[in-house]
Amino acid sequence: MKVLVVGGGGREHTIVWALKKSPRIQKLYCAPGNAGIAELAECIPLQVNQFEELSQFALREAVDLVVIGPDDPLSEGIVDHMEGHGLAVYGPRQNAAIIEGSKVFTKQLLRDYNIPTAAYGSFDRYEDAQAYLQQQALPIVIKADGLAAGKGVIIAQTKEEAETALKQIMVDKVFGESGNQVVIEEFLTGQEMSILSFVDGEVVRPMLPSQDHKQVFDGDRGPNTGGMGTYSPVPHIPQSLIDEAIETIIRPTAAAMVKEGRPFRGVLFAGLMMTPNGPKTIEFNARFGDPETQVVLPLLETDLLEIFLATLEGKLADIEIEWSTDSAVCVVLASGGYPASYAKGLPIEGLDQVQHSVVFHAGTAVKDGRMVTNGGRVLGVTARGASIQEARERAYADADRIRFDGKHYRTDIALKALV
Repeated sequence: MKVLVVGGGGREHTIVWALKKSPRIQKLYCAPGNAGIAELAECIPLQVNQFEELSQFALREAVDLVVIGPDDPLSEGIVDHMEGHGLAVYGPRQNAAIIEGSKVFTKQLLRDYNIPTAAYGSFDRYEDAQAYLQQQALPIVIKADGLAAGKGVIIAQTKEEAETALKQIMVDKVFGESGNQVVIEEFLTGQEMSILSFVDGEVVRPMLPSQDHKQVFDGDRGPNTGGMGTYSPVPHIPQSLIDEAIETIIRPTAAAMVKEGRPFRGVLFAGLMMTPNGPKTIEFNARFGDPETQVVLPLLETDLLEIFLATLEGKLADIEIEWSTDSAVCVVLASGGYPASYAKGLPIEGLDQVQHSVVFHAGTAVKDGRMVTNGGRVLGVTARGASIQEARERAYADADRIRFDGKHYRTDIALKALV
């Protein structure tokens, strides 16, 4: 088979790496890809928003399956567009991808179907949002309605911070039209956890749970990022709580989407908080998470291609999905200054000295024959081990072997699992 993966970050590198293991794949393409992906697949110089050009490429090359990685093209309808050309595409259609594309839609869905989530209000008028904000306890969470590259969620500790965030989103439009509406919700406390699931309508096949580290500095300090590291599984969270989250949140949400005439097909990512009152929903994403994918797929023992094909054939319920009993830890190496401004084009050394890890490229390029930095999050160093402790030691040992100017990473990834 010929397969095209759309995207060019660490998530797509991991998907390509996992698909490469399938004996059924004859040719792998990735658009646009990156320097690491280029070692596994043929990179095509097309951007994720070039729906027609991507479709024509897939038709011309007789591609058997297209896999969509990022959120923006899903929300903009890439699956519908490509299916209109008769292509087989793995990912949710636009009317289902709204579960990530609109936080207002998702909160209303959860409320309508009594699915546990934080108390909230949603607003399309700045003055109404301001008035609601004055009545709420602190800290408080303010979310731009639409996609904002993972940066549209602000946890405000003071009234001043909250008012500034609200003004930036709704008046200054720092996230553009994504800020036309906002969700203001109560701050949930507890352990955060992510569960990705393969979904086809009401059929839900959960993957291993993982835990991300969003803030840029150790101890969960500093601004939010796209994710500074992750690990799987989460041994310190009881299996009973994980099962409760699947049965009270993920399965009911998939069923609710079917009832709403928006059946979800693809990977549904549930961001969850294990509160003192049980699991609650923080958010849903309509695709593989990044960097959660970098620890979950390395523990998958079933052929990923077979899972994708079974989903498209309506046979997801019938396939055996097996997971390793190992653990995996991913440490993200970021550019100095990230998530604010940072330099690009800095040479990367030491990739050939890595001993125990798979290094997934997030923001890299090749310049004058040398590997260089080309993004805020540059590399994800992922190691497996018989325990979280062993995987963690291996990942950090290899993270230290890789060098570039300004390299920054958290030193406390997965420590919560070892307390």
